Amino acid sequence: MRRARIQTADGPRAGEYRDGVVVAENGEYVVGEDGDLLAPCDPSSLYCVGRNYAATLDQMEYERPAEPDFFIKPPASVLAHEEPIVYPEFTEELTYAGELVAVIDDRCHDFSVEEAPEHIRGYTIMNDVDALDQQGRTARKAFDGSGPLGPWLETELNPRSLEMHTDVGGERRQEANTELMLFGPYEIVSYLSKRFTFRPGDAIAFGSPANPGTIEPGDVVEITYEGIGTLRNEVVADEN
Repeated sequence: MRRARIQTADGPRAGEYRDGVVVAENGEYVVGEDGDLLAPCDPSSLYCVGRNYAATLDQMEYERPAEPDFFIKPPASVLAHEEPIVYPEFTEELTYAGELVAVIDDRCHDFSVEEAPEHIRGYTIMNDVDALDQQGRTARKAFDGSGPLGPWLETELNPRSLEMHTDVGGERRQEANTELMLFGPYEIVSYLSKRFTFRPGDAIAFGSPANPGTIEPGDVVEITYEGIGTLRNEVVADEN
């Protein structure tokens, strides 16, 4: 089942997503008429795993990690589906990366790989936007708008063998399958749970396959994961 959040005149509403309509407990809301989609969750943190595909290691000349290599994006990094990605004035090398994301369902801590599915509400998509010419991961990846997330949450999905692709301006830039991950989704969620107490709505991104590349104002980035859908955002110039 797909679940979505929509911003309405009466505030955010959440419910099942059916062909452009969010069916909430108090009514039905048409996307684009009654409001725009919000990010499908409201995370206190976005936990992001890097270097999780062998082809990416080869491309970026990274060493293979012995355990999941992660960093954290703050809530301010979250953008919704169709919300513009503002090209920051402080970088000249902005990149995209299409990633599968698990969303946590409950407050939880320190659980096994086998228990991981019990704590996952569903799956969505993230664009790990990166100001590649900045120093350090926080400066590169944790700025406002660096984590487009959406379009909705798929609650019934096996994340272990999903086809994905990323198109920029209609050109295919990435194509892979989640079975090529070095560390599987459940393994990563369990690993992070031993270090952090998750809260409902927290997001865990599992890394990008090879060929993350640069984007410019005017580019439209479309990231598609089998069984979920397509996250779409346009890059725009910073007018401030």
